[in-house]
Amino acid sequence: MMPTTNLTRFRKLLGVAVVAGLLTGCATSGNPKDPIEGFNRAMFAFNDGLDTVLIKPVAKGYDAVLPAPVRTGVTNFFGNIADLFIGVNNLLQGKPDQALSDFGRVVINSTIGILGLFDVATEAGLEKHEEDFGQTFGRWGVGDGAYVVIPFFGPRTVRDTVGLVLDVKADPVANLSDVATRNSLLALRVIDNRADLLPADKVIEEAALDKYSYIRDGYLQRRRNLIHDGNPPRDLEN
Repeated sequence: MMPTTNLTRFRKLLGVAVVAGLLTGCATSGNPKDPIEGFNRAMFAFNDGLDTVLIKPVAKGYDAVLPAPVRTGVTNFFGNIADLFIGVNNLLQGKPDQALSDFGRVVINSTIGILGLFDVATEAGLEKHEEDFGQTFGRWGVGDGAYVVIPFFGPRTVRDTVGLVLDVKADPVANLSDVATRNSLLALRVIDNRADLLPADKVIEEAALDKYSYIRDGYLQRRRNLIHDGNPPRDLEN
């Protein structure tokens, strides 16, 4: 359970973020990719505060207490579940060879890899990919739309937000019927993902004069590269 002090700070952060978002929702800096920057900055501040008081400390404890092989096993387990829907998205994007590789990864890691705890497929030469419904929409030619920061979920574009809804709908972990098991697995996945990002914290803090802009620009660039499999055309804005 969250300590009382942290819970109080969390409630204050949420209240401040909501008020700030309502007051500054229309404020912009003239960046055409970020037309609701005032609102986005307020939501970014809320997410950053939540990370500071709750998620990051738990992730640090998780990283410190659990042996590396156990953490790797957890990451592999959730990655194996994701591979199934990565394969579906590769099929929808017209990349059957990659989809076959993704489905092969699921079969191999679910069996020989003991429910995905061991990534045997990578050792066998089956590359892990990164695809989602937002990327699929991008491959279909859907424009990215405005940049938006969503509470709890973080940076997205309008296109990626629609994709996120489908990602959640298709996520077997998020749709488990047993509430206690579902919530425990979701929390474990969030903490495991955050622990994997801990080494990047120092890089961001040292590189960014404006953390918000740094993360926004990095997110948009990374998504563009992912949509075009690392080779985005120079004359296309996505």
